[in-house]
Amino acid sequence: MAVYTVSQVSSHIKESLESDPLLMDLWVVGEVSGLRASSAGHTYFSLKDRESLLRCVMFRGMKGAELLSEGDSVSAHGKITFYTRGGTTDFMVDLAMAEGVGELALELERLKQKLAAEGLFETSRKRQLPRFPNKVGVVTSPTGAVFHDIQNVLERRYPLAELVLSPTMVQGPEAALKIAAALELLDREGGCNVIIIGRGGGSMEDLWPFNEEVVARAIYACKTPVVSAVGHETDETISDYVADVRAPTPSAAAELVAPDIYVLRRNLEAAAAMMFRLLIDQDSRRRSDLTAVMRRMEQGLPDTQTIRRRVDDVGRVVQSASSRLLSDSKMQVESLGLRLRALDPQATLGRGFSIVQLPDTGQVVSSVKQVSQGDSLEITVADGSIPVVAGQCAQGKVVKSPSAAAQKSKPKAKSKSGQNAGMTPLL
Repeated sequence: MAVYTVSQVSSHIKESLESDPLLMDLWVVGEVSGLRASSAGHTYFSLKDRESLLRCVMFRGMKGAELLSEGDSVSAHGKITFYTRGGTTDFMVDLAMAEGVGELALELERLKQKLAAEGLFETSRKRQLPRFPNKVGVVTSPTGAVFHDIQNVLERRYPLAELVLSPTMVQGPEAALKIAAALELLDREGGCNVIIIGRGGGSMEDLWPFNEEVVARAIYACKTPVVSAVGHETDETISDYVADVRAPTPSAAAELVAPDIYVLRRNLEAAAAMMFRLLIDQDSRRRSDLTAVMRRMEQGLPDTQTIRRRVDDVGRVVQSASSRLLSDSKMQVESLGLRLRALDPQATLGRGFSIVQLPDTGQVVSSVKQVSQGDSLEITVADGSIPVVAGQCAQGKVVKSPSAAAQKSKPKAKSKSGQNAGMTPLL
């Protein structure tokens, strides 16, 4: 006989209870008893009927804890767990609602809570719709009014977009799988910029395929932004929570995914007018800037008129000074010429003077001491030379200077200062 420890038995009980499919997804109806809340925010209570009692735990954040009240009858969803340390079996509640709510509503709340915990409803993952789509996909029934409504809206508002239908049934037991398959096909092969998924209004049972988990996960996995348009404005489905954008009606969805071409045209015309005004203003500013630059450039240029007048003045001064300098130079040259001509021996000879030279040596005779009687002499006059021989007087002496009587009998020779020695006037 095998003997087990308490821990082994407790572990076996825990594994058996927590692996039972029935006990893992359980709805229980009962009366709330022993309700209390811990400091950590968890709620502890029991559900009981006339014959039994089930201990329950709701951790903080579970939906419906605020609805619990002592003695109220509630419907609770959760799973059975075994607490090995205390040896107790607990009903771990994740959703509680007042008794009397329908089964579909309870299932809807349970699934919403489950998917929300997995992050399928997170706002941060929702994508922006394209502003100007060129291809819009639609997942809906081909025979309903939804596709025609969307088609009419797009043809009126934005005929540039191509509309692609992925047909599917939207009601009935098999509708959820059909919807998910049609969405996956359109996302994979449609090449759309945005997808509208939806149907017209109806009861909760009619809209239920859009509350199915398979549809929610197909929307979540879709790479293309999805707009959910299920039912009327007051209807809400899980598809609305998972989709990137919720539209109150299919027609509203068509208006959301496509801009109004008339508004675009007005915006373009306004933008063009604004751009034209900006260009005109910019051109005006550029012209003003250019004028200012040209004015500064003109101000920076030299005053050519003043400079030209100054040059003319300087030219006149230089010309006047040059004229005076040239006149003075001419006068100096003429004066020097006169002085040179006065010193020119030829000019002196032309005035009646002569030059006496010794022919052998060419030495100019400037004194009687240089000449002896009988010496040959050469007398140069203005038009030639006269060879002579020094003579003697009657007493046989050389005449050194004329006698007084000779001076009286002959005309006096002109005497000039600076006369060259050896020059004798000829009569």
